[in-house]
Amino acid sequence: MARNADALLKYYRYYLRVERKMSPNTVASYSADVAAFAKSLDDGSASLSVKSFAKVDSDAIAAYLSGRAGKVSKRSQARQLSSLRSFFDWLILEGERADNPCDAVDMPKLGKYLPAVLSVEEVTRIIEGVDTRTWNGVRDRAILEILYGCGLRVSEVCTLLISNVYTSEGFLRIIGKGNKERLVPMGGAAVDAFLEWLAIRPEAATPTYDDYAFLNRFGKPLSRVSVFNMVKAAALSAGVDKEISPHTFRHSFATHMIENGADLRVVQEMLGHESILTTEIYTHIDSATWQKAILEHHPRK
Repeated sequence: MARNADALLKYYRYYLRVERKMSPNTVASYSADVAAFAKSLDDGSASLSVKSFAKVDSDAIAAYLSGRAGKVSKRSQARQLSSLRSFFDWLILEGERADNPCDAVDMPKLGKYLPAVLSVEEVTRIIEGVDTRTWNGVRDRAILEILYGCGLRVSEVCTLLISNVYTSEGFLRIIGKGNKERLVPMGGAAVDAFLEWLAIRPEAATPTYDDYAFLNRFGKPLSRVSVFNMVKAAALSAGVDKEISPHTFRHSFATHMIENGADLRVVQEMLGHESILTTEIYTHIDSATWQKAILEHHPRK
């Protein structure tokens, strides 16, 4: 293996992308975290190499995270520790280390994070408040209908392909985190809004973008930032005074589904969560609800 630190990070990114099949966003985050840590090891005395990482112990990891405490949130510190743990696990696989120094470092204690939830009335105001007299208004309404009605992540909306939208059958085919595929039901409002958009959708800038569902004014796929800005503008225009993002629609969708009696496993499947515990956090299910559901179906009740 190449000994230079830059080459190490290149191979590590390849490992995350190809072998671990992580999303581009996760690969970028993990790589940035490791690169920042590597920079902290560089004392300028010599070129940073794999030997520098071989000398790192748990005290060095703990000291690094402690030094970041006043600069980033506990959630960011937890992600940085996960990134470093992954990197040192990879070094073990490559035979460059015998142990992982992160194993002896405690994960920062996180409080339960619950983003803002919109009411059904607020969702309706935002969606119906979009001016559909313009082509981009028709597009934005379709995006909002799909964000909420299908519970998609913003990255899934940005990369949605027309060939994966089955309006007649009423479902979407999504390639989500970890390159995992799932089918998501598509309600009538989302279908109608999407068909209205397709009827006026401009031509793509190049054949490469022909199959992308949502394009900007240059005929290229929308960026995550563009969708974030659109959502904030739509909420402001509708008079919804909450700190929201595209993810708020996904979270609100899950919450409303549970409130209307949907099974937690069904919501988990639609959202594409690997663990049902993630779905439980997203949907505000409290211990009393869990207890009631379990006791009602318990074989020894």
